[in-house]
Amino acid sequence: MGYIVAMQQENPQVSSASLITIGWREWVALPTLNIHKVKAKIDTGARTSALHAFSLQPFIENGKKRIRFDIHPLQHNTESVVTCEADIVDKRWVTDSGGHREERYVIVTLLTMAGITWPIEVTLTERETMLFRVLLGRSALRNRFVINPTKSFVTKRRKKKRKKGASP
Repeated sequence: MGYIVAMQQENPQVSSASLITIGWREWVALPTLNIHKVKAKIDTGARTSALHAFSLQPFIENGKKRIRFDIHPLQHNTESVVTCEADIVDKRWVTDSGGHREERYVIVTLLTMAGITWPIEVTLTERETMLFRVLLGRSALRNRFVINPTKSFVTKRRKKKRKKGASP
C-alpha cells in the first residue's frame, strides 16, 4: 500500500506518525469564501492549490487590489453559484497538467479539512471542465497530512449530536 507524506524536507522534526491520514479526495470548506462544503482532489503533483472560478472581476478597494469571482461549489451543478471576494496577493504564471501556461490571480483563504483550519494560497482558474472544484497542492498540505491514494473521503464531516428526545 503506497502512502505519500506531505512534509517539508527542511523540517525533519515532524514525523509521519503525528500526521493525519487523508485520501486522494476529501470534503473541505473554505470558510472565508462562505463555501461550507466542496470536494477537493489531493494533488501532490501540483505545488500550488487551485480553485475553479469564473466571472473574475479585479477591482481596487481602499487602495487594495481585490477580486470578485463566482464558483459552482457542487460538482456537476451549475445552478448553485457562490459569489466571493478576496484580496489579490499575487498574479503568477502556472503550468497545468496538460502543459498549458496561464497567468492566474492568487488569493489567500482559510481551508478547513479534518477539523483543522489554516490559511492557504490558491490560484483562481476558469476551468468549468475541472472535475474537482478545488485542487490541493503540496504547499497547502505540507507538515499536516499523510496521503493514502487508495482511500477517499477519510475525513468525513462530523455529524452534529442530536439532543435527547429530538426527532430525526
